[in-house]
Amino acid sequence: MSEVSAKKRQGSRGGKSTGSSRMLGMTDEGKRVTSYDVARVAGVSQSAVSRCFKPGASVSKKMRDKVMTVAKELGFQPNAIARSLISGRSNMVAVIINNFTNLYYPELLVQLSRGFDERGVHVLLFTLEHESDVDKMLDQVWQYQVDGVISAARLSEEQVSFFEERGVPLVFYNRSFQDYPVSAICCNQEEGERVLVNKLDAAGHKAFSIITGPTDSMVSNQRTQGALNRLKELGKKSVPVVEGDYGYDSGRAAFRELMESKKKIPDAVICANDVMAIGCMDAARHEFDLRVPEDVSIVGFDGTSTGAWSSYRLTTIDQPLEIMAEAAVSMLMDRVENRDLPPEKRSFSGVFLEGESARLG
Repeated sequence: MSEVSAKKRQGSRGGKSTGSSRMLGMTDEGKRVTSYDVARVAGVSQSAVSRCFKPGASVSKKMRDKVMTVAKELGFQPNAIARSLISGRSNMVAVIINNFTNLYYPELLVQLSRGFDERGVHVLLFTLEHESDVDKMLDQVWQYQVDGVISAARLSEEQVSFFEERGVPLVFYNRSFQDYPVSAICCNQEEGERVLVNKLDAAGHKAFSIITGPTDSMVSNQRTQGALNRLKELGKKSVPVVEGDYGYDSGRAAFRELMESKKKIPDAVICANDVMAIGCMDAARHEFDLRVPEDVSIVGFDGTSTGAWSSYRLTTIDQPLEIMAEAAVSMLMDRVENRDLPPEKRSFSGVFLEGESARLG
C-alpha cells in the first residue's frame, strides 16, 4: 500500500482525512505536488520519476507502474515549462505551410503530428497566405523558442542563415535548393510529371495544356517545368499555360480560360495538384458538357484521398506521404539531438495512380 493510500485510510478511521482536505495535485501546505514528492512517496529517486514521464526512456514496467500509481494518487502532472528550463529544450517544433485550399496538407499535418507526438514533442502550426510572406511569420516563430522547424514554404538564403545563427535546426518539406546546403525531404516533382506526360503521349494525346500553381511556389515551378521539358522533348513546343493558386475554384477558372482561349478542346490538361484537377474536371463536365476522359483527359499530382472519390477517380502521382513525413520528423529530431550533423537531402519517387480521369488505353 502506498503512503498516500495509507494516510487516506488512517484519516477515515480517525475522523480526519488528509486526502480530502486539500485539492488534488497540492500538498497539505498548499504547494503544488512535485516530482520530489512522488519520488519520496514511491520510494524511488527523483530521476526515476523523470524517466517514467519521458517518452522512450529506459525504465522497467514495475517501476513505471509504481510511479504512475503514486503520481495519480497525488495528482502530479509534469511541468513542461520547468522541464524545458532544465533540459534547455522547449519540446516544441514549428511547422510552416501555405494556407492555400489544399487537401494534401491536412493529411500531411496528421502524419507529422503523429510522428512528433510519439517522441513527446508538440507541434506549433504557422500558415502563410503566400510564400513571400515568410518574413513576418519567422518573427513569430522565434518568440516560441522552438527546438526546430519543418518548412513547407520557400525561404531565401538570408532567411536560412537566420536559423544557423540562432542554432535552430531546419528541414524543408518538398522544397529543395541547389544553390546552398539545406536539409530537405522531397518528392521528385520533375520525374512524376515526366511519367504523366509519357502516359498521355503514349495514349495518343496531341493537344496539351497546363494549369500551374502560384508563381512563388517552388513545387509548382518544378512540376510545371518538368512537364514542359518532357513535352518539348516530344516535339510539343506550343503548350498553353494558365496560372492557378492550388485551390478548387482556380482549377475551374483556369479550365474556363483554356476553353475561351483555344479554338479546339485540349486533349489533355495537366494540373499542378489534385485540388485544381478536381475543379478542372467539374468545370469540364458542368460548364462545357464535356466527358472526362472521353473528350478531355485531366491529371493531377499529390494523391489526395479526395481524388480517389468515385465522382473523380483522378489519375495522378501519389506522393509517399507517410514515408516522407516520418523521414522529415526523424531528420529534424536527429539534428535537435546533434546540431553538428551536416545538411542532408532525401528524394522519394511518386507512384503513378491510374484512375478514370485520363484516357490511357
